[in-house]
Amino acid sequence: MAKVINIGISACLLGQAVRYDGAHKRCDLLLSRIGPEVRWLAVCPEVEAGFGVPRAPVELSRVGGAVRLITVDGGRDLTDTMQRWLDLRVNELAAANLSGYVFKSRSPSCGLHPDGEVGRGMFAAALIDRLGDVPVAEEAELTDVAACDEFLARVRRYRG
Repeated sequence: MAKVINIGISACLLGQAVRYDGAHKRCDLLLSRIGPEVRWLAVCPEVEAGFGVPRAPVELSRVGGAVRLITVDGGRDLTDTMQRWLDLRVNELAAANLSGYVFKSRSPSCGLHPDGEVGRGMFAAALIDRLGDVPVAEEAELTDVAACDEFLARVRRYRG
């Protein structure tokens, strides 16, 4: 019997309506090409941290030399709330035997390359720091069959 391959994924990419505006970003190619071979572990940092749906959009900003998670309208700093959630959830995901992770691109929580010059999204950075060399990608990198197949091959090699 084959081992189950666990891959974490941004919940919006599975079609869950968890984005700030109550929408989703379902990624049909990714789900149809990779989905049948893996068990997805859905995560939405903002919802799980208690920010709700809908919610004010957030962005990463430099404040006094530190990167902070700030609401776009109103400037509310949500960094400490997100960090408390990260401290717990990243450890849970590390224990879940993940063999890969697919992040939502351009997200202040999940993006590997979000807009601006402040670096990775808070969740993406924390998870990568904790999991080391686990294969990761953004859905924006998995837009054709060949890219999906290459990511799945990396996951399989990592899984062993």
